[in-house]
Amino acid sequence: MLTLKILLAEDVAMVRGAFVALIELEPDLKVVAAVENGTDIVPTALACQPDVAIIDIDLPGLDGLSAAEQLHAELPSCRTLIVTNLARAGTLRRALAAHVSGYILKDAPPEQLTAAIRRVAAGSRVIDPQLALAVWEGGQNPLSPREHEVLRLAAEGSEPAEIAASLHLSVGTVRNYLTTIVTKLNARNRVDAIKTAYDAGWLP
Repeated sequence: MLTLKILLAEDVAMVRGAFVALIELEPDLKVVAAVENGTDIVPTALACQPDVAIIDIDLPGLDGLSAAEQLHAELPSCRTLIVTNLARAGTLRRALAAHVSGYILKDAPPEQLTAAIRRVAAGSRVIDPQLALAVWEGGQNPLSPREHEVLRLAAEGSEPAEIAASLHLSVGTVRNYLTTIVTKLNARNRVDAIKTAYDAGWLP
């Protein structure tokens, strides 16, 4: 029987232990490494050459999606499976852009996790169906490149005067952009517009 080698990246010790115990109940799956920090994922994978890396997104050091992208670049033979509590369409979009092989939620049944491991190892892509539907229905970013840049700076905490200086615009023009952005995103205010864009995956 071919045994699949698994690397697990999860920062919560109890959850990490539960995942290891669950995975190793399967005779064809073996956890060869378990790390709690995102910065350890790529060096550990290069050392132990896993077939599949199971990665949580919210990790200390380096977030799981950035680590997955690095892993794809440095060890493309290792498939990545994101297992997370983040049920947002925007996060899934960013995961797909990072070349992940699968994306499932932590509250999925245990058999779904082990089936997903085998499927991504075999070259398939596994996506939580409800999240896939949310992405399908989410539509395209309605903002122009300039509006997107204004909103990105606002999301980073810049005030209109700072945005105006950064983009060489007048403060009045920036305020007009922000008003247009709020309208286009059907948001209540600037903060709501930022949240809407973030949840949709239009902001990093």
